[in-house]
Amino acid sequence: MIQNSGMFLFLAVFGLSAGLLVSAGIFTVLLAVGLTPRFVGTTHTAKKIFLYEGCITAGAVLGTLFSAIPVMGCAGEWLREQLFSMGGGALVSVLDIGGEVFLGIAGLFIGMFVGCLALAIAEMLDSIPIFARRTSFRHGLGTAVLAVAVGKLVGSFYYFWQGGFFPG
Repeated sequence: MIQNSGMFLFLAVFGLSAGLLVSAGIFTVLLAVGLTPRFVGTTHTAKKIFLYEGCITAGAVLGTLFSAIPVMGCAGEWLREQLFSMGGGALVSVLDIGGEVFLGIAGLFIGMFVGCLALAIAEMLDSIPIFARRTSFRHGLGTAVLAVAVGKLVGSFYYFWQGGFFPG
Protein backbone atom coordinates (compact mmCIF):
# COMPACT_ATOMS: atom_id res chain seq x y z
CA MET A 1 0.00 0.00 0.00
CA ILE A 2 2.82 2.39 0.84
CA GLN A 3 4.53 1.70 -2.50
CA ASN A 4 1.33 2.44 -4.41
CA SER A 5 0.67 5.69 -2.56
CA GLY A 6 4.29 6.75 -3.13
CA MET A 7 3.95 6.05 -6.84
CA PHE A 8 0.66 7.94 -6.93
CA LEU A 9 2.26 10.92 -5.19
CA PHE A 10 5.19 10.84 -7.62
CA LEU A 11 2.87 10.69 -10.64
CA ALA A 12 0.68 13.49 -9.26
CA VAL A 13 3.67 15.78 -8.66
CA PHE A 14 5.19 14.86 -12.03
CA GLY A 15 1.92 15.46 -13.89
CA LEU A 16 1.28 18.77 -12.14
CA SER A 17 4.83 19.92 -12.82
CA ALA A 18 4.64 18.96 -16.50
CA GLY A 19 1.28 20.70 -16.85
CA LEU A 20 2.58 23.87 -15.25
CA LEU A 21 5.63 23.82 -17.51
CA VAL A 22 3.56 23.39 -20.67
CA SER A 23 1.04 26.06 -19.69
CA ALA A 24 3.85 28.47 -18.83
CA GLY A 25 5.34 27.87 -22.27
CA ILE A 26 2.02 28.46 -24.03
CA PHE A 27 1.32 31.68 -22.18
CA THR A 28 4.90 32.85 -22.70
CA VAL A 29 4.47 32.45 -26.45
CA LEU A 30 1.17 34.34 -26.32
CA LEU A 31 2.79 37.15 -24.35
CA ALA A 32 5.90 37.25 -26.53
CA VAL A 33 3.96 37.66 -29.77
CA GLY A 34 1.57 40.16 -28.18
CA LEU A 35 -1.54 38.46 -29.53
CA THR A 36 -4.01 39.77 -26.95
CA PRO A 37 -2.94 43.43 -27.30
CA ARG A 38 -3.09 42.99 -31.07
CA PHE A 39 -6.70 41.76 -30.87
CA VAL A 40 -7.58 44.64 -28.53
CA GLY A 41 -5.93 47.20 -30.82
CA THR A 42 -7.63 45.83 -33.92
CA THR A 43 -11.10 45.75 -32.41
CA HIS A 44 -10.72 48.91 -30.28
CA THR A 45 -12.04 47.12 -27.19
CA ALA A 46 -9.43 48.03 -24.56
CA LYS A 47 -12.07 47.98 -21.83
CA LYS A 48 -12.59 44.26 -22.45
CA ILE A 49 -8.94 43.17 -22.03
CA PHE A 50 -9.75 41.04 -18.98
CA LEU A 51 -12.48 39.27 -20.97
CA TYR A 52 -9.95 38.41 -23.69
CA GLU A 53 -7.47 37.08 -21.15
CA GLY A 54 -10.16 35.14 -19.31
CA CYS A 55 -11.40 33.53 -22.53
CA ILE A 56 -7.87 32.51 -23.54
CA THR A 57 -7.22 31.02 -20.10
CA ALA A 58 -10.59 29.24 -19.99
CA GLY A 59 -10.00 27.83 -23.47
CA ALA A 60 -6.61 26.47 -22.45
CA VAL A 61 -7.98 24.91 -19.25
CA LEU A 62 -11.06 23.39 -20.93
CA GLY A 63 -9.00 22.13 -23.85
CA THR A 64 -6.61 20.47 -21.44
CA LEU A 65 -9.43 18.86 -19.48
CA PHE A 66 -11.20 17.55 -22.58
CA SER A 67 -7.98 16.11 -24.02
CA ALA A 68 -6.68 14.67 -20.75
CA ILE A 69 -9.99 13.21 -19.51
CA PRO A 70 -11.78 11.60 -22.49
CA VAL A 71 -14.90 10.85 -20.42
CA MET A 72 -15.68 14.59 -20.29
CA GLY A 73 -16.18 14.53 -24.05
CA CYS A 74 -18.95 11.94 -23.65
CA ALA A 75 -21.30 14.13 -21.56
CA GLY A 76 -23.29 15.15 -24.63
CA GLU A 77 -23.70 11.52 -25.67
CA TRP A 78 -24.97 10.63 -22.19
CA LEU A 79 -27.47 13.53 -22.24
CA ARG A 80 -28.64 12.52 -25.72
CA GLU A 81 -29.28 8.93 -24.56
CA GLN A 82 -31.21 10.15 -21.50
CA LEU A 83 -33.41 12.45 -23.57
CA PHE A 84 -34.03 9.81 -26.21
CA SER A 85 -35.00 7.21 -23.60
CA MET A 86 -37.56 9.66 -22.15
CA GLY A 87 -39.22 10.06 -25.54
CA GLY A 88 -37.62 13.37 -26.49
CA GLY A 89 -36.75 12.41 -30.06
CA ALA A 90 -37.71 15.83 -31.44
CA LEU A 91 -35.66 17.59 -28.76
CA VAL A 92 -32.69 15.36 -29.58
CA SER A 93 -32.95 16.36 -33.24
CA VAL A 94 -33.04 20.06 -32.33
CA LEU A 95 -30.06 19.59 -30.00
CA ASP A 96 -28.16 17.75 -32.75
CA ILE A 97 -28.67 20.63 -35.16
CA GLY A 98 -27.78 23.15 -32.45
CA GLY A 99 -24.65 21.19 -31.65
CA GLU A 100 -23.56 21.19 -35.28
CA VAL A 101 -24.12 24.95 -35.52
CA PHE A 102 -22.16 25.46 -32.29
CA LEU A 103 -19.28 23.32 -33.56
CA GLY A 104 -19.20 25.27 -36.81
CA ILE A 105 -19.04 28.60 -34.99
CA ALA A 106 -16.46 27.30 -32.51
CA GLY A 107 -14.36 25.93 -35.37
CA LEU A 108 -14.47 29.30 -37.10
CA PHE A 109 -13.23 31.11 -33.99
CA ILE A 110 -10.58 28.48 -33.25
CA GLY A 111 -9.33 28.74 -36.82
CA MET A 112 -9.16 32.53 -36.61
CA PHE A 113 -7.22 32.30 -33.34
CA VAL A 114 -4.74 29.77 -34.70
CA GLY A 115 -4.31 31.79 -37.89
CA CYS A 116 -3.66 34.99 -35.95
CA LEU A 117 -1.21 33.18 -33.69
CA ALA A 118 0.67 31.75 -36.65
CA LEU A 119 0.87 35.15 -38.33
CA ALA A 120 1.98 36.83 -35.11
CA ILE A 121 4.76 34.29 -34.65
CA ALA A 122 5.84 34.72 -38.27
CA GLU A 123 5.94 38.49 -37.84
CA MET A 124 7.83 38.23 -34.58
CA LEU A 125 10.51 36.06 -36.11
CA ASP A 126 10.63 38.10 -39.33
CA SER A 127 10.80 34.82 -41.20
CA ILE A 128 8.95 35.94 -44.33
CA PRO A 129 11.14 39.00 -45.12
CA ILE A 130 14.31 37.02 -44.45
CA PHE A 131 13.08 34.28 -46.78
CA ALA A 132 12.24 36.82 -49.46
CA ARG A 133 15.64 38.53 -49.23
CA ARG A 134 17.68 35.34 -49.26
CA THR A 135 15.91 33.87 -52.26
CA SER A 136 15.58 37.19 -54.15
CA PHE A 137 11.86 36.58 -54.16
CA ARG A 138 10.28 39.91 -55.07
CA HIS A 139 7.03 39.17 -56.88
CA GLY A 140 4.41 36.72 -55.76
CA LEU A 141 5.20 36.72 -52.04
CA GLY A 142 1.49 37.05 -51.28
CA THR A 143 0.80 34.03 -53.47
CA ALA A 144 3.44 32.03 -51.60
CA VAL A 145 1.92 32.94 -48.23
CA LEU A 146 -1.55 32.05 -49.54
CA ALA A 147 -0.22 28.71 -50.80
CA VAL A 148 1.20 27.94 -47.35
CA ALA A 149 -2.14 28.85 -45.73
CA VAL A 150 -4.12 26.71 -48.19
CA GLY A 151 -1.70 23.83 -47.64
CA LYS A 152 -2.20 24.11 -43.90
CA LEU A 153 -5.97 24.15 -44.37
CA VAL A 154 -5.97 21.08 -46.64
CA GLY A 155 -3.60 19.27 -44.27
CA SER A 156 -5.87 20.02 -41.32
CA PHE A 157 -8.95 18.78 -43.17
CA TYR A 158 -7.13 15.57 -44.10
CA TYR A 159 -5.93 15.08 -40.51
CA PHE A 160 -9.42 15.39 -39.04
CA TRP A 161 -11.02 13.43 -41.88
CA GLN A 162 -8.74 10.50 -41.10
CA GLY A 163 -9.77 10.71 -37.43
CA GLY A 164 -6.31 11.64 -36.19
CA PHE A 165 -7.65 13.75 -33.35
CA PHE A 166 -10.10 11.31 -31.84
CA PRO A 167 -8.70 8.52 -29.65
CA GLY A 168 -9.70 4.94 -30.15
